[in-house]
Amino acid sequence: MQQQQLFEYAVIRIVPKVEREEFLNAGVILYCTNQKFLQVKIGLNEVRLSAFCSESSWKEILQYLNAIERICEGDNTAGPIRKLDLAGRFRWLTAIRSTIVQTSKVHPGFCTNPEETILKLYNQLVL
Repeated sequence: MQQQQLFEYAVIRIVPKVEREEFLNAGVILYCTNQKFLQVKIGLNEVRLSAFCSESSWKEILQYLNAIERICEGDNTAGPIRKLDLAGRFRWLTAIRSTIVQTSKVHPGFCTNPEETILKLYNQLVL
């Protein structure tokens, strides 16, 4: 049996009108130090999103979500943030912001398989 590993995660939220504090969960970021694991799972429900904002805002939201994916992966197009180690990228991605795309507070947990855990969290919190 594999040993339990500490992980941290945050929920990615779409907050079209920050002043109203309404949001739509759009993804999960999971970081596990011991497994050297940093991954994001994003899924945007366009029907729900249309209840919050107009389609003209969608392009901007999709760009933000795409940037999160690129930073998480350390993609060459992700700018200087990609050069940070996994912990640094996770902390940068989960820093408190008052923009249209935000993350929840960081939550800890234990898992044996971070890939299964991110799918489980995504299914529970986003779908």
